Amino acid sequence: MKRSMKTMDGNHAAAHASYAFTDVAAIYPITPSSVMAEATDEWATAGRKNIFGQTVQVTEMQSEAGAAGTVHGSLAAGALTTTYTASQGLLLMIPNLYKVAGERLPGVFNVSARCVATHALNIFGDHSDVYACRQTGVAMLCESSVQEVMDLTPVAHCAAIKGRVPFINFFDGFRTSHEIQKIETWDYEDLKDMVDMDAVDAFRKNALNPNHPVEMGSAQNPDIFFQSREACNSTYDELPAIVQEYMDKVNEKIGTDYKLFNYYGAADADRVIIAMGSVCETIDETIDFLMARGEKVGVVKVRLYRPFVKEALIDAIPDTVKTIAVLDRTKEPGSLGEPLYLDVVAALKGSKFDQVKITSGRYGLGSKDTTPGQIIAVYNNTEKERFTIGIIDDVTNLSLEVKENPVTTPEGTTNCKFWGLGADGTVGANKNSIKIIGDNTDMYAQAYFDYDSKKSGGVTISHLRFGHSPIRSTYLISQANFVACHCTAYIYKYNMVQDLVPGGTFLFNTQWSVDELDEKLPGQVKRYIAENNINFYIIDGVKIGKEIGLGNRINTVLQSAFFSLTKLIPEEEVIKLMKDAATRSYAKKGDDVVKMNHDAIDAGATAYVKVDVPESWKNCTDDDYSVEVKGDNKEVVDFVKDIQQKVNGQQGNTIPVSVVKKYETGWTPSGTAAYEKRGVATDVPVWDATKCIECNQCSYVCPHAAIRPVAMTEAEAAAAPEGMQMKDLNMMPGYKFAIVVSAFDCTGCGSCVNVCPDKVQAITMTGFEAHEDEQKYFDYAVSLEDKEDVIEKFKINSVKGSQFRQPLLEFSGACGGCGETPYAKLITQLFGDRMYIANATGCSSIWANSSPSTPYTTNKKGHGPAWSNSLFEDAAEFGYGMLLAQRAIRDRLKNELDEIAANTDKADVKDAIKEWNDTFTSGIENGPATEKLVAALEACGCDASKNVLKEKDFLAKKSQWIFGGDGWAYDIGFGGVDHVLASGKDINVMVFDTEVYSNTGGQSSKSTPTGAIAQFAAGGKETKKKDLAGIAMSYGYVYVAHISMGADMNQCVKALAEAEAYPGPSLIIAYAPCINHGIKKGMSKAQTEEKLAVESGYWFNFRYNPTLAAEGKDAFSLDSKEPTGDYQAFLKGENRYASLAKFNPARAAELFAKAEKNSKDEYDHLKKLVTLYAGK
Repeated sequence: MKRSMKTMDGNHAAAHASYAFTDVAAIYPITPSSVMAEATDEWATAGRKNIFGQTVQVTEMQSEAGAAGTVHGSLAAGALTTTYTASQGLLLMIPNLYKVAGERLPGVFNVSARCVATHALNIFGDHSDVYACRQTGVAMLCESSVQEVMDLTPVAHCAAIKGRVPFINFFDGFRTSHEIQKIETWDYEDLKDMVDMDAVDAFRKNALNPNHPVEMGSAQNPDIFFQSREACNSTYDELPAIVQEYMDKVNEKIGTDYKLFNYYGAADADRVIIAMGSVCETIDETIDFLMARGEKVGVVKVRLYRPFVKEALIDAIPDTVKTIAVLDRTKEPGSLGEPLYLDVVAALKGSKFDQVKITSGRYGLGSKDTTPGQIIAVYNNTEKERFTIGIIDDVTNLSLEVKENPVTTPEGTTNCKFWGLGADGTVGANKNSIKIIGDNTDMYAQAYFDYDSKKSGGVTISHLRFGHSPIRSTYLISQANFVACHCTAYIYKYNMVQDLVPGGTFLFNTQWSVDELDEKLPGQVKRYIAENNINFYIIDGVKIGKEIGLGNRINTVLQSAFFSLTKLIPEEEVIKLMKDAATRSYAKKGDDVVKMNHDAIDAGATAYVKVDVPESWKNCTDDDYSVEVKGDNKEVVDFVKDIQQKVNGQQGNTIPVSVVKKYETGWTPSGTAAYEKRGVATDVPVWDATKCIECNQCSYVCPHAAIRPVAMTEAEAAAAPEGMQMKDLNMMPGYKFAIVVSAFDCTGCGSCVNVCPDKVQAITMTGFEAHEDEQKYFDYAVSLEDKEDVIEKFKINSVKGSQFRQPLLEFSGACGGCGETPYAKLITQLFGDRMYIANATGCSSIWANSSPSTPYTTNKKGHGPAWSNSLFEDAAEFGYGMLLAQRAIRDRLKNELDEIAANTDKADVKDAIKEWNDTFTSGIENGPATEKLVAALEACGCDASKNVLKEKDFLAKKSQWIFGGDGWAYDIGFGGVDHVLASGKDINVMVFDTEVYSNTGGQSSKSTPTGAIAQFAAGGKETKKKDLAGIAMSYGYVYVAHISMGADMNQCVKALAEAEAYPGPSLIIAYAPCINHGIKKGMSKAQTEEKLAVESGYWFNFRYNPTLAAEGKDAFSLDSKEPTGDYQAFLKGENRYASLAKFNPARAAELFAKAEKNSKDEYDHLKKLVTLYAGK
């Protein structure tokens, strides 16, 4: 049977096959599985029919636990049901996996297997999540490639139906889920042929139904539970044959040879690896290489992991085998071996292979790359019974040494690498490129994207392969035919050209002219280009992007240059294909954006320049661009030297276990982000002292703390680096004032320029290179102490005054123009030296602590936010636990101090203890009181005082905060948020309300308003935004504030100060524009968007303060005036709304009118609250 060929990733392959068998899909976003759910939602919205002739019912739940419960209920009621998940999400489903398996319900859980968080979060692939489910009773089917995902996903669904056992259908997260391949796809009519419709009818007939009721879920006692549990044995004994039956049906249709265990390699192999997942593809490729030189090796690929059929395993292994190596993609500390190894040992015990040596290896944890060289090391291992590959373990010495790194890809394969800057569009363009190649040539194609966790501005490396033979290379490219560098700054940081094979092509995006290259290129780059006959081209994509109107989005310019240089497809044809792809990609962003990308494609095809490489370049010597790491904090300096610099230089894989041993619990020192100095901005702000009115708004809104005011004494000003602009500080004689910019930490978003008063315009954006030398002004300014008298004069709780305090959040990995970080940064300026932060997983945890960058930092005293992340779902409870710990320790210390006071005759000690007790609950006052107390106790010197001083860091009242986004606060973590607020304890909850799940790709949450298009709401959200503030206010004793910084900067800082000072629970909900909103003016206008949101009535600022109610004063302050802006115009200024108006105007008109009415009703309600909470 001939199937059509399409280019897609593993997630889409799974979703395509799964959709066919699904009545109901209960979904919840989690990386890397979200794409499966998104595709299912999009297809359902578009009306795609499954094999039963109906559109899938898709519902998003509040958490994975909720999705699992829905799957259970839907199956119990007779609908074939699926979900898509990974990692922590799968673990939340475990209780329901037991239930669904116990009740023999044919659900399918499609899993893109991902690492489970331990000492640190890791969003990348391994098998720790699926292994955690192996005892639940669900069957487990594994695929090794995108093609296998397409081929075998139907087996999971069909076998689940006939065998009446739920399946986890899994494949490797990222390496398979996000790898794009050209594959054969199923037609739904062929899938329909495979289903046992009698089994489907029986399933529906036996479902819960009032017409023939039974009761499920009883509570059994010891007398019959055990027997009932054993009654399922025959079901699991029979299931493998059913799975093989459906594999045979697949084989018959498409000519494959799928089995429960597949063997590949020499028939007389003496060395065999047993593994499952994408590593099998690399092993296959390595086997071909080794067999070509006469070695006898093979691999057994595990397909059906549960039930584990020992007879099938034994049949798959060649009789000639002498050693077996079992590879597990997980770690189980304290076990005798990892799960697959233990299964294999148990299966082979007493068999004909009883005496064969079996070794156990770990590989690929957290998506660690696994190469042919490592596989060869496994085959050659004769000494170590337990081993690891892919790392250097110099502590327990388990790692195998890689002694050769051969090229094993098929001859004729073209390998390409593209180095991009996160959010510059490089990854998106390459996804389009590989689909153009795959769908419009007779070549096989593969694409994989390697990137860090920064929200934008991080390194992205796109790996593209294409050729006339199937591509099984599930590892990163190290020898390329084509390399493109899309960010000029990278040429100094990374070994890119060194990846090129002799005669390869290097495309360099730069604003340098050909004449400047000799002076500016590193010597080692020039030498490699010359010695290896590299074809060298340059292109100024940034200039073209700006001229066209795309700004720094240079992806389509460089994509066009790539196709022009490689000549893979005739130029006229490929330009049309690129434009078609651009139209599909950007149609939702409007016709103007589409046209600009079309213009960029035309320009890129001819804009590159060939560089004639001088012979003299062969004699160039290496240039050293390493930066000496300096600092007073040795812990930070050591971390930066030993880890950060290597990781940021793409050399993290060379770091041995001994170096990370001290960080094994996951801790990292604060403030390492300040050492990155990425220099990724094209343009940076420049301050004009003659125009400045000293409002400090530029600093207030900066998402990355890269622009700051500084107050200098006359002496400090005199000692400043020569050329530093400054002026007299108004209202503070004897002080000089300056605005300083860290060009190397700036992302070039332009927020500062856009808030500078129109009549002033003291800040402009100009080219980065012209201002590199001004970094010394910023470095000098931040070396100075904060001026407490200046802060007192302008008030810490004011816009201006707060900005003279050092921000203790700086240079984060957030997107340029981010709406979240300005709030977090401001909070650290107000309370950072005494605050705890429990951060929900999400954007605010990723920009806050993506190793090796820690932007939360310390002040000159070494004090700063104590930050930690537990999980997505439990941040409120986690923060509450922190609070209880502080309270328990402080209460004990209070008792000890009271005893000291009662027994001492020293008046200074008694007075200090009394002042400390009197200010016990006041964070502002208790700090100074604690300093006096510590001094008095140190002077006292008695044993009781010494005991207290051992824990002096716990004495001062701290400020407890919980940070998270709306996906956490409104959905998965709402129960915890509600409980913590209801507790009445002194705790602060900060919600960064982006109205979508920003971190996982923009899925809708209960905060998403009516009419917004988001992932999981492809047709526009029907229901209104959840009133989280109203729910909290209903308790009557919770401080609640709605803030929007750009709309009212004063109200923002006032609300934060009031919330922290309130001696009970507080909830602050902050409007945070996000890149997912598709703001047409761009993220540089995020603060303007916040202002427009309030003016148009889209968002309302208010505060509810129970303290005022207790005093008989007005407790509710409606801080937003009656809306005067155009609500509909505001919606149309964001693509999340405008795209609905473009593609479905009638539905948009209906939903937008509904949304506007909701807004008016909300404002009327808020006005009533003013009256309701008026003072008496």
